[in-house]
Amino acid sequence: MTAGRGRLARALRAAAAATFVDHVGPDGVTVRRGTRHHRKHQRPPEGSTWWAPTARGWWIAVLFAVGSLLFAIGSVPGYADAVGAQGDTVTYFVGSLFFTTASFLCYREAVDSSTPGQNPRHRRLLVLQPRRIDWWATAVQLVGTVYFNISTGLAMVLDLSAQAAHQHVWRPDAIGSVCFLVSSLLAWYETCHGWFAWRPRTWAWWITLANLVGSVAFGVSAVAGYINPVTGEVKNLDRANTQTLIGALCFLVGSVLLLPERTEEARGQ
Repeated sequence: MTAGRGRLARALRAAAAATFVDHVGPDGVTVRRGTRHHRKHQRPPEGSTWWAPTARGWWIAVLFAVGSLLFAIGSVPGYADAVGAQGDTVTYFVGSLFFTTASFLCYREAVDSSTPGQNPRHRRLLVLQPRRIDWWATAVQLVGTVYFNISTGLAMVLDLSAQAAHQHVWRPDAIGSVCFLVSSLLAWYETCHGWFAWRPRTWAWWITLANLVGSVAFGVSAVAGYINPVTGEVKNLDRANTQTLIGALCFLVGSVLLLPERTEEARGQ
């Protein structure tokens, strides 16, 4: 029992250590940063907090915000009645495309922040870095958004059979929700350097907390939105829409907070 606890403690210490990186500044001084802080501040911020169309971090925030807003609109009570089922599903699908684009930029951000030793061939797409928690967080998130693309895209086909709706709409949505939850947990651990920390003075803490709550809500929505493969009935459509709305609003908050995080003063987090 003691040996098992010792191995667990060493594993946790190693995982926490993976959330830091040694950054060599222009003056040659090495500073230990959190991996998120290092990734988000690879170079001096361009433009202002609210307007910087030449900065990748600004686009990540804006694209996530637009995608979140579209998901929130699509789940507002009465919206589907106003625009029709087809219009509602199109809203979700377009929102998922914004999510995927932003997630890809996040993945690229993580890849570009790696050291030459971690990425000796300077690859930007198919890069395997399993020892980096931020690589896992962004890669899993990207996979989740692709599953949302599949789910929302096929949902636009209105004449799907019950079995097809279960397999091609609900199942990808459930997988995407699981991916979002895993990614959010990893991002939370990365920011806290462990499973819990109280850091309300940092933007990153609020961002990852909002995204974690949003991912939980999306997960609840996926459970409530279960499509019976025989009858085609949704388990609890109202709850699914409500939880999607809550999750989307949480993601919207997290997206907007990415803007001041991008231009915050370096604190060596």
